[in-house]
Amino acid sequence: MKGSQKVDVVVIGAGPGGYAAAFYAADKGRKVVLIEQEKRLGGVCLNRGCIPSKAYLHATKMIHEAELSSARGIEFAKPVLKIDKLRAWKESILEKLGGGIQQLAKARGVEVVIGRGVFEDSKILRVETPDGQKFLQFDKAIVATGSKPALPKAFDLGNKRIMTSTEALELEEVPQELLVVGGGYIGMELGTVYASLGSKITLVEAMGSILAGADADLARPVVKYAEKNFKEVRLGAKVSKMSTSGKQIKVHMDFGGKSVDELYDRVLVSVGRTPNCSDIGLQHTKVQRDEKGFIKVDAQQRTSDPNIFAIGDVVGGLMLAHKAAREARVAVDVILGGENQFKDVIVPAVVFTEPEIAWCGVTENEARDKGLAVKVAKFPWGASGRALATDKEGLTKLVVDAESERILGVGIVGAGAGEMIGEGALAIEMGATAFDLANTVHPHPTYGETLMECAEAFYGHATHVYSRKAPAPAPQNA
Repeated sequence: MKGSQKVDVVVIGAGPGGYAAAFYAADKGRKVVLIEQEKRLGGVCLNRGCIPSKAYLHATKMIHEAELSSARGIEFAKPVLKIDKLRAWKESILEKLGGGIQQLAKARGVEVVIGRGVFEDSKILRVETPDGQKFLQFDKAIVATGSKPALPKAFDLGNKRIMTSTEALELEEVPQELLVVGGGYIGMELGTVYASLGSKITLVEAMGSILAGADADLARPVVKYAEKNFKEVRLGAKVSKMSTSGKQIKVHMDFGGKSVDELYDRVLVSVGRTPNCSDIGLQHTKVQRDEKGFIKVDAQQRTSDPNIFAIGDVVGGLMLAHKAAREARVAVDVILGGENQFKDVIVPAVVFTEPEIAWCGVTENEARDKGLAVKVAKFPWGASGRALATDKEGLTKLVVDAESERILGVGIVGAGAGEMIGEGALAIEMGATAFDLANTVHPHPTYGETLMECAEAFYGHATHVYSRKAPAPAPQNA
């Protein structure tokens, strides 16, 4: 097209997957343009997801820790909440991170264009910028436009008191009565934040348990915390209707064999996410989408259009920043002629609740469902000196192949679980056995040594846990 700019790779979306792809392609010598609708780079994760939620979780955790300290003989005055200052602190973090990404793009020679990218066809991208339209003629394109919170039509009243995670993270006020619809990781994390700030939380979940994807052993301490710190946790409950009632939201729900109408100051709806790809001109390409709107890709992140790849939330599956970043590497490697693929990749998951949950590989239930012959080892944190000294409850769990003794899954619930799960992912990726883990010296006293002791428990000789069953002989070093 006359007047268009020619580039090797154009990446649409500057989230964790998008900027990782752009930077990697630039590092490999390609001419790259990165398109982003928002002025601050980083995507949903940095601006309205991972980072702001973790900032609030850290800040509000201090309130909970201060309350617990009275039992240790250290008492603090009741905290004074200054919402504007808390929100400004959060924004300063986002600005710093967003600016850092911008600087890294400049250093790598990646051109950043602020605007909305729309495919004209399989080779031309139109970018609508504040200064007018710009056309890019690309060799390959990578779609990394992410996702947004789902808001069912029945709940979309145009009332700001009905929030998704986006609005909840703006923290305009602390509602006295807050209803959280959905017991997944977003609902549980933000429910924890608002409960710490003083809201009375009623959590409703249609399923029979919260954090349905997590191992039941790991979810149990989180349920215990929620039942103690939330006003109420309702399982098997369904919200069917909402309406405005003065300065509150009237909610109709069914649970426990009855129907009720209740008033709440605000409602947080956290029932999933939908892909951001309905308005980027995919109909002008050969790209295909599934029944839920996600872009279809193969193991090499190829779409049905040979010139277009897609990564991250927009392709569905696990909606995790680190999964998107790995897919970015796969897509770029394939564009450069490599053989990389996203297959049998161990992707750890972390839920930053109180306490944290983290797992990777197969869970115990998944192993049983797949018919895998496995043995399970558990190490309760009640036997951990570090956990007792810091008043932390937890559990470390291994799912081990019964014959080869290779580690197939790792699960942790407790303080710092997200920081420790990387060791579990490495063990599975490297084909480590329980003996390898048990034979690796871990520092004492740490939470991390529970991984070693859990592996020792697999053989029946964990130092700090007595096993009544006859221990299996430990394998010998080769």
